[in-house]
Amino acid sequence: MEILTDINLSGVNKKGSGKVREIFEIDKEHLLIVTTDRISAFDVILKDAIPNKGLVLNQLSLFWFEMSRSIIPNHVVASEIEKFPAPFNNDRRLSGRSMLVKKARPLPVECVVRGYLAGSGWKEYKQKNSISGVALPEDMVESQKLKSPIFTPTTKAEIGQHDESIDIDTAASMVGASLIDKVRDISIKIYSFACEFALEKGIIVADTKFEFGLIGDNLILIDEVLTPDSSRFWPLDDYEPGRPQLSFDKQFVRDYLNTLEWDKRPPAPGLPKDIVEKTSEKYIEIYERLTGKRLIGNSSIQNAN
Repeated sequence: MEILTDINLSGVNKKGSGKVREIFEIDKEHLLIVTTDRISAFDVILKDAIPNKGLVLNQLSLFWFEMSRSIIPNHVVASEIEKFPAPFNNDRRLSGRSMLVKKARPLPVECVVRGYLAGSGWKEYKQKNSISGVALPEDMVESQKLKSPIFTPTTKAEIGQHDESIDIDTAASMVGASLIDKVRDISIKIYSFACEFALEKGIIVADTKFEFGLIGDNLILIDEVLTPDSSRFWPLDDYEPGRPQLSFDKQFVRDYLNTLEWDKRPPAPGLPKDIVEKTSEKYIEIYERLTGKRLIGNSSIQNAN
């Protein structure tokens, strides 16, 4: 399986490059999003890519886009390259790792939902007994389940910068009170549905991040959904409050980097071969456990078990 870290499409304007995705403008109404195998940590893109990562992120997003369609429309138009406009319908590099989408105006906030006390939420709680202005009970412990999911929006930072936690009033000042109330309710609804589904697969969704956009006045779900890059996935059979948890996301890479003397600024140190391989295995495992499909090359087949 070839690793894809960058791609250019002849005759097509590259609208932008994110930490992982390459975005191309097809026409006034459509974009082509290609998910590479790049990985970032601490908002720094690492020089070592993770095999199959782009396939997992793209196909898992497609899975959740379809699952959440009854809650909110999304931007997906097509994911099979045969349905892409020429000349992209013959570009095999795009197979399994790209989607043709409707162009939307992204909201300037990231919509984070937390069901457990972990990551930056745990750090903020220890300082303030709250997250994004949401007060929480005293004496909670790391990884503890919250009484109910909470909406904790953040700013949307540029590459190399950090997202900042904001309260819902600040988010409302950025997008409007009625709209932020709507995305809060939808975010919690998708998260709650996904948690219930994942628990049946032996997976805890500790927290996740959604992005929304507008086409005219119509709100849609965009970007990626419930992937190992946008979510914290824990195995249910190892869950124990009061400590960090095993994870299926890139926390495995962060944990390795935290053992090094690195100031979290570019250039990032390289990743050993075993860390790269184990990270790839974790991405593939969460995909297969959640979807019931096996990831093989540029396609997936039913019945992983």
